[in-house]
Amino acid sequence: MTDLQWETLSNQGVAAAGVVYFLALLAYAVQWAALRDVPVRQAVAAGSGAGRGTAVDVADQPVADQPVSDRTAMAGRLGLLLTGIGALAHFVALLGRGMAAEPNRVPWGNMYEFTLSGTFVVVALFLATTRRWRLDWLGPIVVGFVLCVLLADVLWLYEPVAPLTEALESYWLVIHVVAAVIATGAFTLGGITSILYLLKARSTKETGYLARLPELPALDRIAYRMHAFGFPVWTFGVLISGPIWAHQAWSSYWNWDPKEVWAFITWVVYAAYLHARATAGWRGRNAALLALVGAATLWFNFIGINFFSTTSQHSYAEGAGQERSVVLRVAAAPVETAQEVRVVVGAHHPRT
Repeated sequence: MTDLQWETLSNQGVAAAGVVYFLALLAYAVQWAALRDVPVRQAVAAGSGAGRGTAVDVADQPVADQPVSDRTAMAGRLGLLLTGIGALAHFVALLGRGMAAEPNRVPWGNMYEFTLSGTFVVVALFLATTRRWRLDWLGPIVVGFVLCVLLADVLWLYEPVAPLTEALESYWLVIHVVAAVIATGAFTLGGITSILYLLKARSTKETGYLARLPELPALDRIAYRMHAFGFPVWTFGVLISGPIWAHQAWSSYWNWDPKEVWAFITWVVYAAYLHARATAGWRGRNAALLALVGAATLWFNFIGINFFSTTSQHSYAEGAGQERSVVLRVAAAPVETAQEVRVVVGAHHPRT
């Protein structure tokens, strides 16, 4: 296959993944709509697998009085199956993106590709843990989140395939970014679970989606396990492999780059989260709020720095501030001059 064919395959894979994720969301919607008026003690059979021993204590989940209809249970299984098919198409999109470049490379050269990779990891982690921890109830939230982020990625962040910049041509790119993306996926799932914990804690309804979630202690433990898994991976990616790569690329382990600073702030917040749980016994609402602070710093580091910082050497955003300001200053000049300035500045603008 030619590079153009690989790039076309990647774009088709993204489109196919979006369509399948949308169908999965519809299937989940049918399932939970059918259960909206079913008493909680009956709803568990379709959503959380009660009575089939899990890593989450079964005692924390309601006990089913009688099974729900086969049609409702089938909708839930169909949603999970479609999520898996969507993840497969998602992976094909990533593979095609890397194979489309000359030379072939990992698909982490710009913000579009990072977002594509991060959303894939969120879905992959959900699928990997849903059977063990019975996270079927998390399906519609995860699929909806990934679908919205993918849509924004395609509409606003898409860039044609291009070779990696010189600073990114290192095996440390694979080590550093794999760790960062996996940790981001785990922290995102933990943050979603923390939001659901806070919503369920305030809800007094006995029917509906929130009522059918696992009990609050189980939600708290699931969020903790996600964060406990992600933290050492983030530590390795941010405080070990990142500085080593920075030293190779820029002859300095730490440059106080805005993205480095915010990555460290994220590490501090999640370290405080785990420390507070271990020493001060923080559970429930306080822990969930601190987890959401960590999620906010994480996603600001991932997205905000790229758009609002003009000094970061880690900018993935197309058309960052420095290039845009130069073009605006010569807007009154002839069109040919403005185009020439854009090319010159863009050639030296960091995209890594």
